Amino acid sequence: MKIQLDMYQTLAAAVLVLMLGAYLKSKIHFLEQFCIPAPVVGGLLFAIFTCICYVTGIAEFSFDDILREVCMVFFFTSVGFQANLKVLKSGGKSLVVFLGLVILLIISQNLVAVGMSKVLGLSPLIGMCTGSIPMVGGHGTAGAFGPVLEDFNIDGATTICTAAATFGLICGSLIGGPLGKRLIEKKNLLETAIPEDDSLLVEEEEKHERHTNMYPAAVFQLILAIGLGTIFSYFLTKTGMTFPIYIGAMIAAALFRNIGEYTGKFTIHMGEINDLGGISLSLFLGIAMITLKLWQLADLALPLFILLAVQVLLIALFTYFIEFNIMGRDYDAAVLVAGTCGFGMGATPNAMANMQAICEKYTTSVKAYLLIPLVGSLFADFINSLVITFFINFI
Repeated sequence: MKIQLDMYQTLAAAVLVLMLGAYLKSKIHFLEQFCIPAPVVGGLLFAIFTCICYVTGIAEFSFDDILREVCMVFFFTSVGFQANLKVLKSGGKSLVVFLGLVILLIISQNLVAVGMSKVLGLSPLIGMCTGSIPMVGGHGTAGAFGPVLEDFNIDGATTICTAAATFGLICGSLIGGPLGKRLIEKKNLLETAIPEDDSLLVEEEEKHERHTNMYPAAVFQLILAIGLGTIFSYFLTKTGMTFPIYIGAMIAAALFRNIGEYTGKFTIHMGEINDLGGISLSLFLGIAMITLKLWQLADLALPLFILLAVQVLLIALFTYFIEFNIMGRDYDAAVLVAGTCGFGMGATPNAMANMQAICEKYTTSVKAYLLIPLVGSLFADFINSLVITFFINFI
């Protein structure tokens, strides 16, 4: 039996999945503890259900997922608006150094993924499914680049990327706290914890206030950036390289944000744009999750586990030996290690949860609480998309 859902039914199913995920998160402590997104919780259950139906021959589901792309572009355009050069310029040496480390981590994740895939006799593009796409990128980037890799004849790329992102969320939450704790206690770093002011926090609070009458203007700003972005994307494709569909919109949004910041001629409604981006991300993930074909993972189960295990080892070694030493070998650096494990294998909320667990046990770290959200939310996704695009085109 074939069950075909049209565009509206697919969107409604995605919303039901979101509601189910949110309900389960409120009831199951494990899901809340590891910051698993509600669309992933509900969507994974739905994907398991459709997999069972397919394998047993009961039914085969098909979806009209055109709105997935629309929601994806809206979300990544909202990310583009986060790229404020004033923050980078005013954030001080620590912010620039930490951003450099994150770029190094992104490149390392992809180099390791491609190298290990060749060792295992797999396509390098399958390796990319376990690199920075799901690791630093998380579920949003996994859902965006999965279809791009499928265009290169990598069957099930979206499913592999999403599975890797879920694995990363859990592992990033599991290893971050213990690594930070070990550094603090082994090296007596509590003695180096000193009170700091919040001078790094340069984003004024009023820019993130919400005003109901500003939501239409925020929507229009997003749409204008997307429209201009299609022109940028057109010229980018003329280079002969493959770019994700949203890259032009991200660039246009970054231009709008920085022109507004430097000229003062118009205001970008960041609070409202963040909300709209969050809604778009939830709908995008909901549609992406219900359209997963889990049976495509069967032949890659063991190689996929090996590739992901190596990524866990990479981030543990990178944060413990490289990041800790470069960021100052002090208490703040240890808390940053815990946070980087969170967003380097999952998402910024996981990073904040890791750091909160450390700081509740010992003492607060203003520096870490400022750097992780700034880099993890403002710059990481933007830079990650550019690095992934480079790797896809040149491997």
